Amino acid sequence: MTGFWENPYVETAASYSVAVLCLIVFMAVFEVVTSYNNWKEIKKGNIAVAMATGGKIFGIANIFRYSIEHNDSLLQTMGWGIYGFVMLLVGYFIFEFLTPSFKIDEELSADNRAVGFISLIISVGLSYVIGANIM
Repeated sequence: MTGFWENPYVETAASYSVAVLCLIVFMAVFEVVTSYNNWKEIKKGNIAVAMATGGKIFGIANIFRYSIEHNDSLLQTMGWGIYGFVMLLVGYFIFEFLTPSFKIDEELSADNRAVGFISLIISVGLSYVIGANIM
């Protein structure tokens, strides 16, 4: 059975499955911490929310990319992926804290595309910093 788990196709499918499952869970967490509904806003054509959500999705996937690359087991991959997600979430709260003159969630729900774009860039940028430190 050991040979089965070492097959590159099986390893890829397993890593993919774990990353997608974690992505769904992490996006649900982001849905809880934001004051707007991501998918309803995107359905309405809110580009700012779409950019911010896309940045979060890319950020999470990028963190898992590094985690898969640097770990041999699915458990380690998940552990580092979860840790990276928590750091990305902290980055989201820091972004909110560092902009006291306006509320990020309010600006995104109002389709402020400048805020959506900077939110995307912050998520992507932080994911590279987080990923570079994953072991």
